[in-house]
Amino acid sequence: MVVGTGKIKFKLYGISSLKEKRSIVKSIINRIKKKFNVSIAEIDYNDSHLWAQIGFSIIGNDSRVVNSKLDKVLNMADDLGLAQIADTQIEIIHL
Repeated sequence: MVVGTGKIKFKLYGISSLKEKRSIVKSIINRIKKKFNVSIAEIDYNDSHLWAQIGFSIIGNDSRVVNSKLDKVLNMADDLGLAQIADTQIEIIHL
């Protein structure tokens, strides 16, 4: 079994309330979840207007496929254009 995990840290601009921030983060999460069927959630900076971080995971039996899906999630998050990606991290674990 191969587990792929990832984190994406976003910088948000023009946000004046946590409600606006959560709307953007929720939109990113829902679009990625719908397209790739991954486990995904906001994991850090919950009380910050300027920053957001989401984490996601994928399970499979081929590390190349898992790595490819992780990359596609990162690319989609960037292509959405809802927030600027400040940092990304991925890890593949063989169990």
